[in-house]
Amino acid sequence: MAPRYVAAVDQGTTSSRCMLFDAQGNVAGVARKEHRQIFPRPGWVEHDPLEIWANVQEVIAGALRQAGAGPGEVAALGITNQRETAVVWEKASGRPIANAVVWQDTRTDQLIRRLGGEAGQDRFRSRCGLPLATYFSGPKIRWLLDQTPGARARAERGELLFGTIDAWLIWNLVGAHITDVTNASRTMLMNLATLAWDEALAEAIGVPLAMAPAIRASAEIYGEARGVLAGVPVAAALGDQQAALFGQTCFSPGEAKCTYGTGNFLLVNTGERPATSANGLLTTVAYQVAGQAAVYALEGSIAVTGALVQWLRDNLGLIGSAMEIEGLALSVEDNGGCYIVPAFAGLFAPYWRSDARGVIAGLTGYVTKGHLARAVLEAAAWQTREIADAMAADAGAPLTALKVDGGMTANSLLMQFQADVLGVPVIRPAITETTALGAAYAAGLATGFWPDLAALRAQWRQDAQWRPAMDPAAREREFRQWKKAVERTFGWAD
Repeated sequence: MAPRYVAAVDQGTTSSRCMLFDAQGNVAGVARKEHRQIFPRPGWVEHDPLEIWANVQEVIAGALRQAGAGPGEVAALGITNQRETAVVWEKASGRPIANAVVWQDTRTDQLIRRLGGEAGQDRFRSRCGLPLATYFSGPKIRWLLDQTPGARARAERGELLFGTIDAWLIWNLVGAHITDVTNASRTMLMNLATLAWDEALAEAIGVPLAMAPAIRASAEIYGEARGVLAGVPVAAALGDQQAALFGQTCFSPGEAKCTYGTGNFLLVNTGERPATSANGLLTTVAYQVAGQAAVYALEGSIAVTGALVQWLRDNLGLIGSAMEIEGLALSVEDNGGCYIVPAFAGLFAPYWRSDARGVIAGLTGYVTKGHLARAVLEAAAWQTREIADAMAADAGAPLTALKVDGGMTANSLLMQFQADVLGVPVIRPAITETTALGAAYAAGLATGFWPDLAALRAQWRQDAQWRPAMDPAAREREFRQWKKAVERTFGWAD
């Protein structure tokens, strides 16, 4: 039987998912499973790589069952992943030497300050496009080597391997040590101009390149899968936000999307040359199709948006499920003067302040749990507004519309408020799980399931649109209040 589907594994911060897509980009099967969030100390966040790998195998089998399909009906598998989470494992046994250090983790804060020295957080930006921050994976790998007895000597002997989650999954699926350009561009170890590991960066950060995976294109056949999908080509890997950009078919310079997940991530395609930001954004690789030039992007990364809804549910117990927040927020007319800035692990773009910590500002006796719920949703929109402003300043022109995706886009109150504070239309596609779709598109492109980018673009369909309705004077007044709240987060952590 000819292949009818392309599979995508979406290995995210809180769960692993497998989705099967048909030739029209429709979902034919899906399975999802959460994994544990491990918090050994304040500011530390870990995952168990073996648990993740077991869950990935389980959801692949589950998606096949739901679609009533076997491996012979799957043309290719694409992988998308939480990007900066770092894993170190033994080459001989394939066993991790420690838990994965998650992108949100702040344990490398002191190391980051030492690496910056007098040059500060921009010491390596001209080579890798990134500021020195706890966010990125290179310093996490250095920390694991320094803190795990005997690890550095073993790494220098070639006994240990490192990778982001894509490399960990490819290793287990295919038996090859491979990453793609988008994930490599988030390590602080890859040179943006050459798309190769940079020896000077690796030496300065303290990571032996003997541990490093081979860097390949995002859409390229890496090998054949073993196990549940035996014989199926593993043909794509993209960091989750780049995959969403690809799934939203933002293939032309100037096209942008924002994904609402654990955090928010706004990316704009800048074409075949890396663009430098003067306003706190990251320069990153957007994607590369095998045999073609790499495409770059500017990115604004926000650490906590959807995670703030989880905090309201799990830590405060004000809602029983994430879906309940919209109803609670609609029980009041506004935020009651209350603003929540969720700097749980510092602030990412455009501030890059690892010393920031979260605040609830403007509390009075009038504020209820409804106002808190509304402030939680508004925090996602205001943080996105700050990124949009930074992008407009870098580009010299404002956004004219914003394509959105991810779980929080089901919240109409949030989407309307987002349009209000941006002052532009917010557009949701018919398939909001564009991260998995992007990985599937890239894998299908690499194997000929889809012929070209134009065919993928033709499949994009709009589901909903929200237009701004807020008075501009009110918008700017509330934005000034938000900025005051943000300033209160600075300098909290020593």
